[in-house]
Amino acid sequence: MKSLGQLRRSGGLDVHRIDVDGVLMASPREQLVDVAFDGRRIWSFWLHRDGEEREDGVLARWPKPLRPFLDGVTEVTLTDPGTGTVLHEETVQFGDHPGRIEVVNPAGRPLSLDKSLKLVETFDTRDAAQVEPLLDAIEEVLGALREVGLDAFLAYGTALGAIRDGGLIGHDSDADLGYVSAHDHPVDVIRESFRIQRALTDMGYRVTRYSAIALKVHVAESDGLDRGLDVFGGFMRDGVLYLMGEIAVPFERDWIHPLGTALLEGREFPVPADTDRFLTATYGPHWRVPDPAYKFTTPASTIELFNGWFRGMRTGRAGWHGYHKRTINQPAPVSAVAHQVAERHPDLATYVDIGCGRGADVAWFADRGTSAIGLDFQPFAYAEEAERRADDPRVTFQLFNLLELRHVLAVSAWVARTPGPRAVGCVHVIERLGRRGRLNMLRSARMMLAGTSGALHLQFLSERGRDGYPRRTGARKALDPAVVAAEVAESGGRVLEQVRERVSPGPDGSQVCRMIIDWNA
Repeated sequence: MKSLGQLRRSGGLDVHRIDVDGVLMASPREQLVDVAFDGRRIWSFWLHRDGEEREDGVLARWPKPLRPFLDGVTEVTLTDPGTGTVLHEETVQFGDHPGRIEVVNPAGRPLSLDKSLKLVETFDTRDAAQVEPLLDAIEEVLGALREVGLDAFLAYGTALGAIRDGGLIGHDSDADLGYVSAHDHPVDVIRESFRIQRALTDMGYRVTRYSAIALKVHVAESDGLDRGLDVFGGFMRDGVLYLMGEIAVPFERDWIHPLGTALLEGREFPVPADTDRFLTATYGPHWRVPDPAYKFTTPASTIELFNGWFRGMRTGRAGWHGYHKRTINQPAPVSAVAHQVAERHPDLATYVDIGCGRGADVAWFADRGTSAIGLDFQPFAYAEEAERRADDPRVTFQLFNLLELRHVLAVSAWVARTPGPRAVGCVHVIERLGRRGRLNMLRSARMMLAGTSGALHLQFLSERGRDGYPRRTGARKALDPAVVAAEVAESGGRVLEQVRERVSPGPDGSQVCRMIIDWNA
């Protein structure tokens, strides 16, 4: 079977039309296409792999994140990225706006679609000075890994760019490092990864976790852009290389060590000893041919292994990111739970909001003179309020993941040492959690409330209506209050009060359930 690269054809494309739906073409063979607006790359696709076969041709639909920008005039250029051949050029009017189309973020910085079809600031829109902090961070993080006994190296797209091109890949948007542990058991590799995280945190870096052996180091570029430096753990076992993310292939350790070097933007960095075998394991035998629309096709067996060993900490995070991004410009009202807590606990010293979202309840309590802690595992949600309240001693925001036991125990123990009386609120969170996450939430609340007479004030969707309330709140599906009550009892708690309430008039209105829970026997 031939690869997509082998099926690529050169020469012009027979383009029928370009409109708000997409690019309609007639092509009997596969073709990799770069799409540029006014000379700047915006998107890349494979015609038949990504297109929709129709009677009148193949339609490459505009990806959803790009559609809001399609109102105006632009010069659309279709190019073969492998040869640079211009396949088609046409000035196109989208919608009624007379101005030029600008695909930019609110700060006016150019965006394009990466291989995951996310609109990001790719490297081809940045200058050398702007990415210097990222290169500095690569050197520092490699040094930190050496200090804990690991010889790390450039991996994935960063290795590909360095080995093939000598620089960062223009359509890429982050940097990748990898390492192969001396351990061969997943548990030992996990413990090592958390030791790495502590070392990086001690160096002053902000670190978030993808999985038990993969993490992101946040690096601020010269203009403040938050760029990710991903660190993927790996190990050898029974002649197989397991590198977090995509790789589980037969391999030899001496194909990795001793490490070689390659130039990246003029700096020398370590790479695996046998770069051809490594990049073949990552991108296939045709890795030398540029493919800005490349998609990893990880075998199901590899995904199952990595899920079982290492994943489960980020379940639902992308969904919450999408929810908060979609609602970022909508007012964030103070919840009924916040009002209930203020009424029931007039002497409250600390309010804790599990799943604080945009931080409206946290800000409301702080403005009333009560210290408030906002906890959420999607920092994008509370970032704006955290920046606004950076100098307010009554406000604290903290990354908190109910699927990660270290967070559940450490953060809850920290909260338990804050001034009391304390109360905990949790609004429209548990509907998005499985049983493990719900029990961890109850465990957290119990720890946070230890030593005080406060209670957990819980609100969740108990009946899904057709009033749009579930979408507005991010609650995907209803949860049976009897299930929650049973889990409360299992956690050693008791439901002091339970109320069900329609949030909209009429028979199609959604219903919420509010519970007040404590663990004071």
